[in-house]
Amino acid sequence: MGVEIIMKNVGVIGAGTMGRGVAEAFATKGYQVVLVDCSEKALDEAKVDIRNITRFKILRTKDVNALKPDEVLENIVFTQELGLLKNAEFLVENVCEKWEVKAEIYPQIDEICPKDTIFAANTSCISITKIASLTRREDKVIGIHFMNPVEYINSVEVIKGYKTSEDTQESVQKILESIGKEAIVINDYPGFVSNRISHLMMNEAAFIIQDGVARPEEVDDIMKKCYGHTMGPLETADLIGLDTVVDSLDVLYDSFKDSKFRCCPLLRKMVDAGLKGRKSGEGFYKY
Repeated sequence: MGVEIIMKNVGVIGAGTMGRGVAEAFATKGYQVVLVDCSEKALDEAKVDIRNITRFKILRTKDVNALKPDEVLENIVFTQELGLLKNAEFLVENVCEKWEVKAEIYPQIDEICPKDTIFAANTSCISITKIASLTRREDKVIGIHFMNPVEYINSVEVIKGYKTSEDTQESVQKILESIGKEAIVINDYPGFVSNRISHLMMNEAAFIIQDGVARPEEVDDIMKKCYGHTMGPLETADLIGLDTVVDSLDVLYDSFKDSKFRCCPLLRKMVDAGLKGRKSGEGFYKY
């Protein structure tokens, strides 16, 4: 028996890599999902990716009771209309790591969604308290930092904002449990735990490449074979997207004014050249 679904309608904003994974995670457990993105192309690509995610997950887990790809897709509405979030009981925001974008989105969804809807910001580094200040429901705003790839990692970093209520935290833990995710709850500060540490590693790995100390394969091999990491920092950066890494480092630098978060010039140069990692077909590696 699976965990009981405690609500029905879930909204997901942003149909990029993370949004697709989040939408699939809820739809595959029977939730009715509205996936919103401003790009029709992103939504079309999301349909293909979600089908593949579901298919490969079934092959990997050999779960005979799992919903088939077509059944999962039937549980998702793909749309460019924020207004279709009007019935969402729980909403996960996955837009890019830029404050000006979030500052535009949150007042809109605050007007559209029911007053009891919980807003979960799937942000890498931006303060949850700051995001909550964009709404009139600060007690119902929380951070949920899903790890990439969503379908493989069953632990989630959950961040309490200054005004996040205990009821919101408890509800979110139950929601995550219903899709097979364990919540690790922490307090709010830019970058939280995972990205304050991981982005320092990825940034320093990029500096090592820039300085000609080693090749990407050698850097990643040392971290995997000597330290036991599943992925090396440069492989991880390519998976996340180098543009997202740069944006997150900029947020950390602006938040702390600490030079340790100064973005490696090589990272910024690669992004300017369109080398964004897996999403563009080339980053530190070719795909």
